[in-house]
Amino acid sequence: MLRTPTGGAGHGTAAAGERAMSIGTVLLQLRDEFPEVTISKIRFLETEGLIEPQRTPSGYRKFGPADVERLAQVLRMQRDHYLPLRVIREHLEALARGEQVALPSGGAPGDPADALRDQDLGQPTAARIGRSELLAATEATEEQLDEWESYGLIVPAAGGSYDAEAVNVARLVSDLGRFGLEPRHLRAVKAAAEREAGLVEQVVAPLRRHRNPQTRAHAEATAKELADLSVRLHAALVQSALKAGFH
Repeated sequence: MLRTPTGGAGHGTAAAGERAMSIGTVLLQLRDEFPEVTISKIRFLETEGLIEPQRTPSGYRKFGPADVERLAQVLRMQRDHYLPLRVIREHLEALARGEQVALPSGGAPGDPADALRDQDLGQPTAARIGRSELLAATEATEEQLDEWESYGLIVPAAGGSYDAEAVNVARLVSDLGRFGLEPRHLRAVKAAAEREAGLVEQVVAPLRRHRNPQTRAHAEATAKELADLSVRLHAALVQSALKAGFH
């Protein structure tokens, strides 16, 4: 098991003589304790400033043991305490300053956006908000939310609450609405997303049915990786189509 560091200082700077590792090697080291970790998740944590691996002149990431330990600490705080990334970052920064701070208590993050980021990373979260909170977060009206739900763009959980994914979808639908795009215009987007999800499910379904628990865990990690690649491909194709349309 990886050792949890006592502070946050010095991440991203491997000491002389320490063997630098690629992101793939780091992934293999973490998989035993964190079977759902993916390369996309590690990159995301770097984007959020929680880890700072060195880079080679050609741009490849170089991780030292301190980077791996810091990464494991971040993942543990998400897994064991359900902390949003903002709180984890503040905690690590306090440790880096030499402050003696207690680990913040877990629970539902106050900002739905924090819960969203954690769910994107595949971490469990108890964050759910009510209808009034969703309306406040999106600045939408009751009528607009009713319409989003009627088109299946937003689906409340049991009891009428909304998880972080629903909050994100609602915000995006609301933002698109400011450009005149109505829910009926977004049915094609929803249908395309469902088709992409179906393709991912075809790939991972045999793994999910496997009797080996590790294989089933690998199925979930694979599904998240494929979903990330699918989203990136979709964005690239949209950009390519727009570029072609302007020429």
